[in-house]
Amino acid sequence: MVAAVFHEIDVAEKASSATHSVATSAHKSGAPAPQAMAIETVRGTPLAVKPSRDISFLWLVIMPPVLGFGLLVLLWMAISITTKGSIPTPADTFTQALSLFSDPFYSKGPNDQGIGWNVLSSLKRVALGFGLAAVVGIPVGFMIGRFKFLSTMFNPLISLLRPVSPLAWLPIGLLVFKGANPAAIWTIFICSIWPMIINTAVGVQRVPQDYMNVARVLNLSEWKILTKILFPAVLPYMLTGVRLAVGTAWLVIVAAEMLTGGVGIGFWVWDEWNNLNVKNIIIAIFVIGIVGLLLEFALIKLATAFTFEDVKN
Repeated sequence: MVAAVFHEIDVAEKASSATHSVATSAHKSGAPAPQAMAIETVRGTPLAVKPSRDISFLWLVIMPPVLGFGLLVLLWMAISITTKGSIPTPADTFTQALSLFSDPFYSKGPNDQGIGWNVLSSLKRVALGFGLAAVVGIPVGFMIGRFKFLSTMFNPLISLLRPVSPLAWLPIGLLVFKGANPAAIWTIFICSIWPMIINTAVGVQRVPQDYMNVARVLNLSEWKILTKILFPAVLPYMLTGVRLAVGTAWLVIVAAEMLTGGVGIGFWVWDEWNNLNVKNIIIAIFVIGIVGLLLEFALIKLATAFTFEDVKN
C-alpha cells in the first residue's frame, strides 16, 4: 500500500514537471504561452483536459437570438424603405413606444384608454372563458377517457365540432347572450374546451392497465381510482391541454374583439387602423406576442413542475 502511495506521488510529480517543461520551452522560444489548462487526476492519472474559457455558451445560446432579432430589424427596415414610409422604421416605432408606455393606464373615457387597460380587459375575458372551459372540459375529458360508452358517444361530436373556426361561434354568442362581452367570452370558451377534453381523455386512456387491475383487486371506489391513480398519471397530459388551450384563447380574443368592439387589445388595434396609426398597430403586435409568450412560459414552467422525469424525456 505504501508503494502504491509513492507511485501516485511520483506520477503526479512527473505530470507537473512535464507541464512546467512545456511552458519553459515556449517562453524561451518566444512563442505565446499556451492557454491555461485544468488537468483532472484520479489516483495520479490524467482524465480530462479542459480549457479555462469556453465560448460555446455564447455562440450556441446568446448569438442565435441576437442574430434572429437583427435579421428581423434589417427586414423591417428594408420593407419600410420599399414602401416609402408607409411602414414606419424601427427607430420611429421605438420612439412612439416610449411615448405610449410613458402612461399606459390613462383613461379619458370608455373609448380612449391606455394600452395597459386594453391588455388587462383582454386578459380578463381570456381568464373567464378559459376558466369556464377548464371547469367543464377537464371533467368531461376524464369521463370520456374512463368510460368506453361515453368515448364512443362523444368522439364523433368532438371530431365534427373541433375543426370549426372559433369566430364562427361568435354570431351564435351574440344571438344567445345579446351582448358583445359575453359573446367574446363564449368564443374563448368554445375554442379552449377542445384541447382540454382531448388531452385529458388521451391521458386517461394511456394509464397502464396494470394500475386498473390492482384497483379492481383492492376493490377501490371510483373516487379513490380518480384521485389516487388517474389524476397523478393524467396530470402531465392535462397540463399540456391547458397550455394549448390558453394559447388558442389568446389568439382568438384579438380577432373577437375586432368584431365586437369595446375595450380590449383587439379593439385597440382596429381603432388605430381606423385612425391610420400604423406605429401603434406594430406596437400592439409586439405587445400581443410578448403577453402570449409570457403566458406560454408560465404554463410550461407549471407543467414542468408537475411532470415526471420519464415524461419530460
